[in-house]
Amino acid sequence: MSVIADTSEAKRAVLDYLKRNGPSEAAAAAKELGVTPMAVRQHLYALEDEGLVSFAAAPKDGARGRPSKLWQVEQRADALFPDAHAELSVELIANIKEVFGEQGLEKLIAKRTKHQIAAYRAALASAPTLKEKVKRLARLRTAAGYMAGVETGGDGFLLVENHCPICRAAAACTGLCRQELEVFRAALGPEAAIERTDHIIAGARRCAYKVRPRQA
Repeated sequence: MSVIADTSEAKRAVLDYLKRNGPSEAAAAAKELGVTPMAVRQHLYALEDEGLVSFAAAPKDGARGRPSKLWQVEQRADALFPDAHAELSVELIANIKEVFGEQGLEKLIAKRTKHQIAAYRAALASAPTLKEKVKRLARLRTAAGYMAGVETGGDGFLLVENHCPICRAAAACTGLCRQELEVFRAALGPEAAIERTDHIIAGARRCAYKVRPRQA
């Protein structure tokens, strides 16, 4: 039986929380999900038995007693999140390289980029502010399987993608990741300055993009 069939809706909610927020204590997840810490711990231990999560001890500075547990999602849990047909994508990329060469692959990526930019621009065109544009972009990315969100602070916004549904394909073809920045910059327009601050392919837990209003 698959891990998907064995994972209840409640356990999935806990798993989604960890995927979005990274290593977390049970109490923090309980507060967010509106349940008791004991209930979350029970789900976490069940998920641990399935090999989907693990924990590390995190002693609190100057605190006595037991160290807290920071729970995190394991790689095996990736099967529960969108993967955009990973194996097929990787195979197609290899075949495209073999038949058309690197130049042919780059042309296909450029075509995909052009279509993405057009679609995102159309969706963001009526947004009255940069903040609303970033929020709409996050919703578009979530619909595509990236589990995206927006964090505010300082002089701008942080567009966060907690899951990469094309991770294996992107690892086989770095151009897919390279074009994301081009797509975001074109979609948000010249009033926004954007840079990638975290990258899953480089080993980070998530991909994140800092968006600031461009100085006149």
